[in-house]
Amino acid sequence: MKSIIYAHTELLTGDAIAVAVLHYGAALADNGLAETIEIPILEPDGSRSTALMLIGPASQIVAKGVQAGLEELVDTDVVAELERRTRMLRPEGMADLGDPGYAEWHSEA
Repeated sequence: MKSIIYAHTELLTGDAIAVAVLHYGAALADNGLAETIEIPILEPDGSRSTALMLIGPASQIVAKGVQAGLEELVDTDVVAELERRTRMLRPEGMADLGDPGYAEWHSEA
């Protein structure tokens, strides 16, 4: 699980969702664009909800790993859509985060 810190608010979401939000935000910023997105989050009581976020060049978003004691929040449709939008803005490609070689290289940086 990851906590996205956005506008002085912590949003608890799944790892893949948080990474997709950060990548999309960076792609928007690179293109001088902003957009509102909706992502699934977990409330403090463990119930599922959604959050609307305006992301773009001025966004200051941090994602940190947390031990929430809750089941990982997974939404493959949201991740796929954010990745699709990122590819539209970065047609030259992006790293495959599912590639173990990327994880090894990234962890050493």
